[in-house]
Amino acid sequence: MYRILLTGFLPFGGESVNPSLEAVRSIQVEFPNVELIRLEVPTIFGEAERMVIEQVSFCRPHAVLCTGLASGRTDVSIERVAINVDDARIPDTAGQQPLDVPIQPHGPAAYFSTLPIKSIAQAILSAGVPVEISNTAGTYVCNHLMYQVLHYTTHRCPAVRAGFIHVPFGKEHLNGRNIPALPMKQITAALETAIYTLSSGGSEAKNTRWGKEV
Repeated sequence: MYRILLTGFLPFGGESVNPSLEAVRSIQVEFPNVELIRLEVPTIFGEAERMVIEQVSFCRPHAVLCTGLASGRTDVSIERVAINVDDARIPDTAGQQPLDVPIQPHGPAAYFSTLPIKSIAQAILSAGVPVEISNTAGTYVCNHLMYQVLHYTTHRCPAVRAGFIHVPFGKEHLNGRNIPALPMKQITAALETAIYTLSSGGSEAKNTRWGKEV
């Protein structure tokens, strides 16, 4: 059984809904030979990765797929890299707003996703969902979580694949606002496709240190 830990963020920044979490909750597909573990995490520096790393340690997944909202993006974004800095444009939901602070003072400048990002992107595109490979996960809680999970898996359980997918707003939640969005059906389909691709092994080598197919 291939075990995947799938996470989504609770709402933040005054929003009542976070499409990443709604998509995580909405997945109804029964994946063959997959145990899907879902985890809701707060948009809080420090607390989000504590909860995810605790689950990684307890559940021993084969892969960790974290998801979050990227306001302003038009496509589902498969993140290639997390950088070692917190620089929050707005406070998190606990009121923290770190500015130009390293995530790990003695850590590397960046960690690359160890997911098969090209395979996932191609599968999502084939499913009819707009998708891109993104080279910036930002400097907010999403990037922080991706960096910390990769820091943990690199040093404690290197066989575990880990990475991050950003999603746009859901069209159903715009409330008349004119901002980029996708139907929630497509956002959910993108995550379902990523899970299927992960569980079927993808087509990239496991050593994706540089975020490239080899």
